[in-house]
Amino acid sequence: MPMTVEELLDRARRRLVRVEPEQAARELAEGALLVDIRPSEQRAQGEIPGATVIDRNVLEWRLDPASRWRIPEVTSHDVRLIVICNEGYSSSLVAAELHELGLVNATDVIGGFGAWKAAGLPIELAANT
Repeated sequence: MPMTVEELLDRARRRLVRVEPEQAARELAEGALLVDIRPSEQRAQGEIPGATVIDRNVLEWRLDPASRWRIPEVTSHDVRLIVICNEGYSSSLVAAELHELGLVNATDVIGGFGAWKAAGLPIELAANT
């Protein structure tokens, strides 16, 4: 029997040690890679300084250490990756999928960008807003 999206999300989150926005900000300052997967329309609400924006449709290729299209920051499967989306749903699914690629230190931000902003953490408005 197929899973529901809620069951899929629950299974993904059981694999992760998710982080609050404040912890994500601390880890970003210490060198973790914060990966913003929000589409441009959502990033127009604000961007996180220091975050790496990666479009969802190329995410696995950019973050797989074995991929010839990976970004330079991803040098091994041990890299700390923290995924953030708008509300913390898509990011959980993505972080669990990254575990499948061997990126065992991947996780996501509880509550996503909305929680980041509500916590008063730094954001920058996009240049065209």
